[in-house]
Amino acid sequence: MIVTGAASFIGSAVVCRLLNQGDFVCAIVRPASRNLPGLLQKISKPDQSRVEVIEMDLHQIDHLPEQISAGSWDGWIHVGWDGAGSDNRTRKDVQQLNVSQTLLAVRTAEKIGCRRFVFTGSQAEYGIWHETVTEETPCRPVSEYGKAKAAVAAAAGKLCRSLKIEYIHTRIYSVYGPGDHPWTLVNSCLRTWRAGETMRLGACTQQWNFLYIDDAAAALCCLLTEGKPGFYNVAGADTRCLRSFIEEMYRLCGKRGDYEYGERPQNAEGAADLIPDISRLLADTGWRPQVSFEEGIRKMLALGGEE
Repeated sequence: MIVTGAASFIGSAVVCRLLNQGDFVCAIVRPASRNLPGLLQKISKPDQSRVEVIEMDLHQIDHLPEQISAGSWDGWIHVGWDGAGSDNRTRKDVQQLNVSQTLLAVRTAEKIGCRRFVFTGSQAEYGIWHETVTEETPCRPVSEYGKAKAAVAAAAGKLCRSLKIEYIHTRIYSVYGPGDHPWTLVNSCLRTWRAGETMRLGACTQQWNFLYIDDAAAALCCLLTEGKPGFYNVAGADTRCLRSFIEEMYRLCGKRGDYEYGERPQNAEGAADLIPDISRLLADTGWRPQVSFEEGIRKMLALGGEE
């Protein structure tokens, strides 16, 4: 299996999941990636013989056939994406470059014999909704990040059909867990309360959904082998008011420090409720989320050295 963006938060978890399943993996990472040492540390010694790491920029991914080892590379999970951080989500130039690089990856997948291509899209493709969102809900993206992810859905799907590749487009909701960016809501809360400080938050009155990183990786790997061509929401089964998640984290941190609502502006996508319908994912695969939000936070606190 091919994984682009293999040293990223989601990508590294996908690589480890595939290796645990017994697959051979070609992990594509940026040259001199600062996340590469972390990826290599996660790979157990017995699995090292089944992973091939190639350092390559995505705009050069068409050179992959010249570097990859001979063999059967049936599937491709495309996680690589520049500018996922909040500051870059509004930059059209950064986001549209990702679209062309994804299409280049699709053409490269055909050259090495891949039969399936899984793309990691985002709930940001849907835009602002305040009701349950299914895969048939119209996409009305607000940020340039969401617009670019949605553009891939149309262009890559069409290209895959012409190349006889099965295309699966996932729309991923809020994934959290060890190794995520330090500025995420979950990591910011845990870091602040570990230090006994005050967390300044937005209103946090919207409905929200979190998915633990191991469950997210498992879902993507299941879709690679069991999913049908088309669209899938990838999210957890626990949707509730964001304040409930905040206050659960605060309790698990021993109620150290404090928090204040209404002190921060909305993110680039605006005030959306996240109420995903994951019935298609559940029906088409054997995947089920395994890690509750409480268990996931406890895992993160344990890795941080305290609970």
